[in-house]
Amino acid sequence: MKLLSRFQVFLYFTCAIQNTACGMHYLAAVFLTLHPKHTCRPPGNVSQIVFHNTSVWKLDDIWTQFSIGRGDYIVVQLYDGDVWELTGCYRYRRENKSSLNYDYDGLKSSSPCVDGFIYDRSKWDNTVVTQWNLVCNREWFASLIQPTFMFGVLLGALAFGYLSDRVGRRLVMWSTSIGMYFFGIAVAFTFDFYSFIITRFLLAVVSSGYLVVVFVYVTEFIGMKARTWASIHLHSFFAIGTMVVALTGYLVRTWWTYQMILSTASLPFVFGCWLLPETPFWLVSEGRYEEAQLILDKVARWNRASTCKLTEILSLDLHDPIAFKPSAGAVEIPAYIFVCLGMDIFGRRNILVFSLLSSAFFSGMVMVIPRDRYIWTVVATMAGKFGIGSAFGLIFLYTAELYPTMIRTQAVGSGSMVSRGGSILAPFSIYLSSIWIFMPQLFVGILAFVSGLLTLNLPETLGKPLATTWEEAARLDEETYNSAGALSPTTSNADVEKKK
Repeated sequence: MKLLSRFQVFLYFTCAIQNTACGMHYLAAVFLTLHPKHTCRPPGNVSQIVFHNTSVWKLDDIWTQFSIGRGDYIVVQLYDGDVWELTGCYRYRRENKSSLNYDYDGLKSSSPCVDGFIYDRSKWDNTVVTQWNLVCNREWFASLIQPTFMFGVLLGALAFGYLSDRVGRRLVMWSTSIGMYFFGIAVAFTFDFYSFIITRFLLAVVSSGYLVVVFVYVTEFIGMKARTWASIHLHSFFAIGTMVVALTGYLVRTWWTYQMILSTASLPFVFGCWLLPETPFWLVSEGRYEEAQLILDKVARWNRASTCKLTEILSLDLHDPIAFKPSAGAVEIPAYIFVCLGMDIFGRRNILVFSLLSSAFFSGMVMVIPRDRYIWTVVATMAGKFGIGSAFGLIFLYTAELYPTMIRTQAVGSGSMVSRGGSILAPFSIYLSSIWIFMPQLFVGILAFVSGLLTLNLPETLGKPLATTWEEAARLDEETYNSAGALSPTTSNADVEKKK
């Protein structure tokens, strides 16, 4: 028997392809913020260049050997006779104009790079860094680009998670997808660094909103038999988007062209999203039973199958006013495959605990492996990444199954918001290594270990239907501790999911 109907297959891949676009925007900064080699621009036209006592005709000939980290500098003579030493962030004018030797012990005066910089353009013609000179005393501006984006992701997950539970999944998916396309294009046309940051922040807000809502949307439309694979592999499409970023970054040499190409990935969904209906689960939770019935009828016609009647499944009188009152109650893809295989056999909670604790274990292993054992360090690091990637792939589905329909998207969004707090802090965690070289690994390992222990207190959701009300969610928790058997929700959600 097929796990997915024709309608579910269409709906799933339509939504999943847009996840690829989200993956592109999340990782786009990897190439947008490339820091090429650079040196101060001299205050005039150059007649001669000397680097390590070797005379060259143009700066492009020395970039492969030039290194700011080891204190390299370039000696140039201008047409007016002045001799300058050029470093990454400063330039020095030699008082003795006749000395073109690389080593010089005479008097010289220093000045900042007021005429700008010369960049190595052998790989990229233009990046955000070279566009607005985000080097030297402005380098910290570049370090804010990804944390600011992740702050937008944090707010978007919370805001659109709330809106989705209030106005519906479909409307939020439409608005965020259109926003992804227009804000993505707008980033390429920003006129200064501040407009670039603000536009990318708004792009992050809508991209995060789509990711949170689409996960819940797919979860509510896919039946129990295929829910695990379908939900987890939404993350695989996100990972594919990160691969497209690498390919695009290799082929394109200007940042605004690169940004526009990535943004066009949203167009197919923008044109096709109007075909997607609202989820019957959300409509039922809002008391809009007649609209839910119309959608079930539409799905049945698409699948050339007989429809199911909500009046029979839910025992409702659609003409009773009371019935309409809602209740008050690349390492990553293998990790996702592991999660899909394991969570349907051993359960969501057990696999999540195993993934978190194994990530903590391998973080500790990195600290004890001798530094000259490079291969083993890489193996332990990848194993830790595998564990945390498995946990990340599972946590979205597990959260969606734990909470009832009326706050499901808010729950997933809140969890995503907290995780993005880690993404904001991650670029700055490298500074912890100044205290102790393994401090970042220790910090991550402790967090994973504590999270794994706390997860033991959560209920198991394997094989249980999605809860619509707080009462059903509470019953799931009670059964975990009382071992009373399978969940029997008052609204027969299991019957609804079997009919899909």
